[in-house]
Amino acid sequence: MPFVTTTDNIRLYYETLGTGEPLLLVAGRNSDHHIWNLIRKDFVERYQVIVYDQRGTGQSDKPEQPPYSTRMFARDAIAILDHLQISKAHVYGVSMGGAIGQWLGVDHAERVGALVLACSTAGASHGIRPSEETREIMASGNGSKSMGLMFSKAWGINQLRFFASMSESAKNPMPAYAEELHAHASREHDAWDLLPNIKAPTLILQGRDDPVCPPENANLLVERISGAELRMFDKGRHMFFIEFRQEADRFILDFLARHPLSA
Repeated sequence: MPFVTTTDNIRLYYETLGTGEPLLLVAGRNSDHHIWNLIRKDFVERYQVIVYDQRGTGQSDKPEQPPYSTRMFARDAIAILDHLQISKAHVYGVSMGGAIGQWLGVDHAERVGALVLACSTAGASHGIRPSEETREIMASGNGSKSMGLMFSKAWGINQLRFFASMSESAKNPMPAYAEELHAHASREHDAWDLLPNIKAPTLILQGRDDPVCPPENANLLVERISGAELRMFDKGRHMFFIEFRQEADRFILDFLARHPLSA
């Protein structure tokens, strides 16, 4: 099985599919690589698509310390690229994966081609938090109510296909301590001061009705990252990138084609 060992001796599981310029897909909080099962199919004809399980998820190691951070997760992503001998890759991150993508753009600028940040926030100091009601639903564990935060409708065809594609994730559940470590990393993320240092061509994607990551966050990122482009998705909630997958992926493919690594 394909694993890479990080500089602090954590084993990370990864997969690659397709050929062409490398495209690293970075999952969000509490998600393993299976969240990309549908999405990566849209990119493999043009790109070498790389997916992986962040520490604490899937088949990767799940250390109990030190505290996880989005900056640490970015270093883990670089370990994947180093192992594959990839000097530069496009990056597409969703939710907390977008926060990780921000650090890749800040700390590892020479390794990033085009950068796509979906349903992402600049973090603790300036990011717009979800409402108290949304936070209560997220903390409640109520599946049906949480579904309403993620999708504009519960059982569209993309949602059904998505949940079917995620069945393998159940074989490697996250322990509770790892979920809390991921939550801590998400809460503590704050790249605000350094976002202007991002030089990669950047595309911001956002659901217009996202209660988890309010759409004002996208506007802040666009203002903070020079030259960033913004695409809003009407009726999109936190998982608009699944619900409106075909539209979102077509838009991303166009953006990547306009910013090849060779440019």
